[in-house]
Amino acid sequence: MNDIERLLEVAKEKKALLFGEFTLSSGNKSSYYFDGRLLTLDPEGSYLTARCFLPILYKCNAEALAGPTLGADPIVSSVSTLSYIEGKPVPALIVRKEKKIHGGGRNIEGHFYKGQKVAVVDDTCTTGGSLFHAIEAVEDEGCEVVKVLAIMDRRAGGSDELKRRGYDFQSLFVADGKGEIHIAQIGSQ
Repeated sequence: MNDIERLLEVAKEKKALLFGEFTLSSGNKSSYYFDGRLLTLDPEGSYLTARCFLPILYKCNAEALAGPTLGADPIVSSVSTLSYIEGKPVPALIVRKEKKIHGGGRNIEGHFYKGQKVAVVDDTCTTGGSLFHAIEAVEDEGCEVVKVLAIMDRRAGGSDELKRRGYDFQSLFVADGKGEIHIAQIGSQ
């Protein structure tokens, strides 16, 4: 069994997929909810998530990984830690929900520089709102977004809009209309 297959098993074991009536961050209603934090805050889930994302980051030459707080916090941290262990460090960046009004007034936490190639990640892509917020913050700092990632694409319009705007989007999993999670087919996204 490879890393992504095991990650899907861990997602199911940890009950990261719930059924019922849920209101998503987009405001849309859904009969299922993928709680990526149940996966990325689990030691094995965190490790496997990093193992799945790192080769993608290396391939697109990302020099940092940014994501919106709170969903991406454990992702960027685990990826950054594993990248250091592997000897090819990819620094973590966390995009605040709102720009800090005190101290340095930062919108992004972490070390970055103008012109840096940055991948942007979140646990789930529904409408893409959180991803677009992070992309805008990264681009406002003069960085180049070279890849946009999610653990799961709910196929609710966000990934299509990202691609329409010219972003290279990839997810590890996709959800069908019944809320069942499948491993994404690389190249069909």
